Amino acid sequence: MKQTIIILTSILLLMAKGISAQNIVENYEVANDSIEEVEDSIDLDDLSIVMDNYTMQYDMPAGIALNAYVMDEDSVVFDIPESMHTNIDSLLNSWYARNLLKSLDCEAKPVKAVSDTVYAQRLYNMPTIMKMPYNSIVRQYIDIYTNRNKALVSYMLGISEYYMPMIEETIDRYNVPKELKYLPIVESALKPKAVSHVGAKGLWQFMYSTGKLYGLKSNNYIEERFDPAKSTDAAIRYLRDLYKMFQSWDLAIAAYNCGPGNVKKAIKRSGGKNDFWGIYRHLPRETRGYVPTFIAANYIMTYHAEHGICPMEPNIPIATDTLHISKNLHFSQIAELCDIDIEEIRAINPQYIRDIVPGENEACVVRLPHETITRFIELEDSIYCYKEETFFPKSKVEAMLKEAKASYAESGNLVRHKIREGETLGSIARKYRVSVKNIQKWNNIKGTNIRAGKYLKIYK
Repeated sequence: MKQTIIILTSILLLMAKGISAQNIVENYEVANDSIEEVEDSIDLDDLSIVMDNYTMQYDMPAGIALNAYVMDEDSVVFDIPESMHTNIDSLLNSWYARNLLKSLDCEAKPVKAVSDTVYAQRLYNMPTIMKMPYNSIVRQYIDIYTNRNKALVSYMLGISEYYMPMIEETIDRYNVPKELKYLPIVESALKPKAVSHVGAKGLWQFMYSTGKLYGLKSNNYIEERFDPAKSTDAAIRYLRDLYKMFQSWDLAIAAYNCGPGNVKKAIKRSGGKNDFWGIYRHLPRETRGYVPTFIAANYIMTYHAEHGICPMEPNIPIATDTLHISKNLHFSQIAELCDIDIEEIRAINPQYIRDIVPGENEACVVRLPHETITRFIELEDSIYCYKEETFFPKSKVEAMLKEAKASYAESGNLVRHKIREGETLGSIARKYRVSVKNIQKWNNIKGTNIRAGKYLKIYK
């Protein structure tokens, strides 16, 4: 396998031959066995610059730069995030999408071909804390949004009117970079009930274990990974913790995608480099495309009009508020007495996966449009009693109480116990005053064999 060996010296050499740096970065690849052979063996039909840590400037204002990089030929392989494969026809069947109206205001604007210089200038002009470099990899993801995924971008621009105020408020509360608000575009295309092929769920695509670690409840009635507000709070706290670990927002969001362990391995294999592009070739394939997609998402949400993409106009209840529910409540009870579409209730309360708010067992809130909240308060007692035996027969209530009792054991403080030599499940259970059965359940252990040095999750 050939090694791609392009460094700043060879780029300058090519420029001296009259080849513009823009064309070098955009169109060609050089694969050589040594720097000395570069000049004599360049094939202009098979030349492209791929990634490394060398930066150069050309034909643009001071401070704007394209990155030219070196890596093995097999290292430039990367995946397209699942959110970019969203079936727009399927998406448009959702209640949210059915209540978004297409706007034609900006479609009349002529769309011109965009040069690399303009792309780089636009990214540079964005008021972001994180660096938004431009290179051929980023260009590919921008092209996907501006060409193949125009309808998806239009949907995301429209639905962001509903989600972004809540996300921005959370970001402001934790004092993290505001551009992180566009990470759910990469994760889920702003679909609150998105589920990945590996089981990650929600706007922020939490895996079960990470969601639990950050306080997101999952049981037979509630899936808080689907809860936009709670999952956003958990995601921002997780990202903040990852930043503390790596001292780099690029690496923090890379670790959000593939886990901090994989990022640490990539740093080690790169010889200690501590930036995304420096460890790019050592990251999993999916993660190689993750940060470039994030940059592209920031770009398209900022410059969509320049590409003739119009936001869908929301005809959904932007103004909502929450009610604390102290009894078991079915969505149909609200819908039938408050004259509201049950699909609307489901859309703004995606965390209740069976149309049931188990308020009798735990503290719950339900989100409703302002006018519906007023009517609910007026009819509250009648709503709880309406068809109560139909929606909550005695057998169902007993099952809900049993489920609540089982999930309560996991709602306490999480402790990570490192197993020591000679310890058994029984001795650990006695130490924390919990049952062996619960330890097995929390850690997915079928037998009683445990190994020293491993960790166990204990809920106290």
